[in-house]
Amino acid sequence: MDEILERLKIIEKHVLDQNLILKNVLNFNEACQYLELSQSHLYKLTSAGSIPYYKPNGKKLYFNRAELDQWLLRNRNSTQDEIDQRAADYLIKKGRVKL
Repeated sequence: MDEILERLKIIEKHVLDQNLILKNVLNFNEACQYLELSQSHLYKLTSAGSIPYYKPNGKKLYFNRAELDQWLLRNRNSTQDEIDQRAADYLIKKGRVKL
């Protein structure tokens, strides 16, 4: 019986996660879950203006999921191959390496 209840909880969690992916506008708690951040950390990000959010009635916070995705994907780190290619391009452009 305990195993069935545990499996039911897992299924319920998957359904809720799927609903988050389908929604375009998330409330504060859904955004915390989607971003895997604590409530205090998300409040800190909003008060610092570090993350895009909406406050239509001046009280509750809402988030656009697409904007959250963009925020998550900012500050991309280049791969070593990309860094090597840029270095080679720079040296060729400056005429320090002849082909």
